[in-house]
Amino acid sequence: MVRMADTNFPLSLSQRAAGLLCGLVLLTACGLGLAQTPADAAAAGAAADAAAPNGAAAPLTKGEIKARRDFQMLDFNKDGKLSRAEVALFPRLAAAFDTADTDKDGFVSFEEVEVFAVQYRAERAAAKAAEQEAGKK
Repeated sequence: MVRMADTNFPLSLSQRAAGLLCGLVLLTACGLGLAQTPADAAAAGAAADAAAPNGAAAPLTKGEIKARRDFQMLDFNKDGKLSRAEVALFPRLAAAFDTADTDKDGFVSFEEVEVFAVQYRAERAAAKAAEQEAGKK
């Protein structure tokens, strides 16, 4: 039996998955461009679909491709959604689970992650603006 050296993966599985999660949220937020609200994101998506020839979907950005790949890596049972059990090892995701689960079905779909990423990005931008404003006083 061949065993990989520990030097190839110095981080634990939970640390790697937590990094994937953070990357998933941030890359999804970046992949959504300048959209600041879920309505803006939906409008941008509709505009991209309308601009695509013959109704074909607009190509995904590199950030969107990576976000989808990271989501699939966290989806251990490959059912297309994240369960509370799948995120239990990741405190930051587990804490945000109820907020991200907008339809309250006990699972977080990739679409719900996209909406959560927009909200996360807007909250982060607002906090940064408030911090800068406080620094000016």
